[in-house]
Amino acid sequence: MKTVNDIDFKGKKALIRVDFNVPLNDDHKVTDDTRIRAAKPTIIKILEDGGSCILMSHLGRPKDNEEEFSLRHIVPSLSEILGVKVKFVDECIGPKAEAAVADLKRGEVLLLENLRYHPEETKGDVDFAEKLSKLGDIYVNDAFGTAHRAHASTAIIAQFFPKDKCFGLLLASEIESIKKVLNDNKKPVTAIIGGAKVSSKITVLESILDAIDHLIIGGGMAFTFIKAQGGNVGDSLVEEDKQDVALDILKMAKKKNVSVHLPVDAIIADSFSNEAKTQTSQINNIPTGWMGLDAGPETNKIFADVIADSKTILWNGPVGVFEMDKFSQGTKSLGESIAKATKNGAFSLVGGGDSVAAVQEFGLSDKVSYVSTGGGAMIEMLEGKTLPGIKALE
Repeated sequence: MKTVNDIDFKGKKALIRVDFNVPLNDDHKVTDDTRIRAAKPTIIKILEDGGSCILMSHLGRPKDNEEEFSLRHIVPSLSEILGVKVKFVDECIGPKAEAAVADLKRGEVLLLENLRYHPEETKGDVDFAEKLSKLGDIYVNDAFGTAHRAHASTAIIAQFFPKDKCFGLLLASEIESIKKVLNDNKKPVTAIIGGAKVSSKITVLESILDAIDHLIIGGGMAFTFIKAQGGNVGDSLVEEDKQDVALDILKMAKKKNVSVHLPVDAIIADSFSNEAKTQTSQINNIPTGWMGLDAGPETNKIFADVIADSKTILWNGPVGVFEMDKFSQGTKSLGESIAKATKNGAFSLVGGGDSVAAVQEFGLSDKVSYVSTGGGAMIEMLEGKTLPGIKALE
């Protein structure tokens, strides 16, 4: 894997695809700069070599060049994080962008306008990719969050840099961390798969069974498994049409000698609200009119014991509605167990939007081995798919 560390950028203009699709508040200020900070090592390496950086990204899903999606809004945060006054041009192709690049000196950074102001970006248009390619000497992809998309700036553009293309440090570390879980893992390996629906995780569950020893299933999706096994789950979230799939996954796990750990109790509520009445119930005996919204204390203990014995841990998806205080304890307990195992020498990879939000909310980001910046891309890699943005660089 050729990375920016294998290239001397002195006097070169690096065209870098970053993922600056970050949340903004009503005042257009960045509210979570994780993705910007994640791209910093690649950018600084190039600047320290004596090169310059042209950054391209998307922001949101604009339909008609709406001002709220302009990347100009992130310039103050980006400048502060990099310690460099970042220049901005309100185009990403054409004479205006080319002139801004021509004026760029060594050690300077230029941010291009939102790629998705041009529909050709998401269509993977070759002409659009070629116009972008004119802006740099070397192409660097450091956007793991979009590596699963065959877009012009991620997969198509690389062909215009047959020899001058490489992985950014973030993209390289994301790939290495996922490979560590799937291939170079220390056993026992535990995968924790949570979230609302079985349907969104079927292929992941099927794909990772060959690589793991323990599978913890939590969150809303657990109720489909419990009901499929004959349990009463009250008004809890269930995908009725996925009960057979759930049973098939359990059979497959047994065949591959994977121990499956489902919740045994739950914090149940009489409504989906932080003000709801709550109680603890056995997970297979939830009364009608009540719904499970968090893992119960017995479940938290069982999960913690499995995690404590693990040497490699993958976490994707919360085990409760952690956004509400009343139903956050299960996910918090899980995160703390992973942090403790990591401290004791385990390798832990956390990925998927909600899991990342959870470790940030509970102050655990720096207590796990790796927090992935790309939920969808990570899921597709775990499913064994080849990501277009990665394939284009190989």
